[in-house]
Amino acid sequence: MPPILPGATIGIFGGGQLGRMTAMAARTLGYHVHVLDPGADCAARGVVDRVVAARFDDADAAADFARHCDVVTLEIEQIGRDSLAAAERFAPVRPGPAVLEIIRDRSRQKAWLRRNGFPLGDYREVRTVSDLEGAAADFGTPLFVKANHGGYDGRGQVRLERGDGAAAAWRDLAARASVAERGLDLAMEISVLVARSPSGALAAYPPALNHHENQVLAWSVLPAPVDPALARAASDLAEGIAETIGLEGILAVEMFVTTDGALLVNELAPRPHNSYHTSEAASATSQFEQLVRAVCDLPLGATDTVTPGAIVNLFGDVWLKDAPPRFDAALATRHARVHLYGKPGARAGRKMGHISAIGATTDEALARAKEALSSL
Repeated sequence: MPPILPGATIGIFGGGQLGRMTAMAARTLGYHVHVLDPGADCAARGVVDRVVAARFDDADAAADFARHCDVVTLEIEQIGRDSLAAAERFAPVRPGPAVLEIIRDRSRQKAWLRRNGFPLGDYREVRTVSDLEGAAADFGTPLFVKANHGGYDGRGQVRLERGDGAAAAWRDLAARASVAERGLDLAMEISVLVARSPSGALAAYPPALNHHENQVLAWSVLPAPVDPALARAASDLAEGIAETIGLEGILAVEMFVTTDGALLVNELAPRPHNSYHTSEAASATSQFEQLVRAVCDLPLGATDTVTPGAIVNLFGDVWLKDAPPRFDAALATRHARVHLYGKPGARAGRKMGHISAIGATTDEALARAKEALSSL
């Protein structure tokens, strides 16, 4: 197929913050944008041409949605199989159903990675409480147990501290099929975002360094302050996964770096990723523009880091204090920017936006982002 040029219509499954920011990048390039989302008042509603309010497993709605698009992409993996098949009858879906079928199930994803020789920590599939007890006996504790489906931002995940807590952990997971991962001695957590176009062009960003609190990303810096050899190995690993899986679009590869220097894949996300929101300020091409370029088979943008950058996430807790957030005070911080997602209804733990900042070093950028956050 020829490239899909500006003036065409891009469809996005999902109208949350990732869909919103992708739509804004697409509009800058001159595309029209439609989204399908369960919420008519989704975050993307104000920046797109059309919102199809429907469940992700509504195949009829997906068909109607794709009929008006030249290409369809996504901001969330959990799209119904029938919906993807229905959309594909009218427009190319990128990344495609075969990729999503592998990635959206943790057990299937890990089995695929292992089968193709990519490095993983020890894990076991668990489908019963007895399976979980066996994993705890073999691996020891702590043990990280993650439901096969969902679990974004720490949901659907349990940390098992003692073997005799398996029954309680299994109840917390609602007895869902899961993977149990051996606890690792970690030096750091990093991610690499890689883009691949239908014509086979590849482009990887430098690794980002990520810091989690309560199993949710709190802040990230780009580029990760790591040894160049580790950065190259991480980028090579991400590119290898993208090539092998047949990616069309972008893929974030979350990785563990252990204290003994091993580089292990944590999980894959075939969409924009929280850790690369920094790319809007720090990189030659933002992850959102790169997604548009990739799915439309345009030349991929440069992934160079123009200046070190950082982001800190803004959670709904900020809105629940006695006084409203002082965004004017945050914007007084030098080289800091506020990004709000337009979500209705702040609540504790809900991502409502982020603050980005740049600096001469990643430490300076992070300090500025944190200063802006504290001034809210």
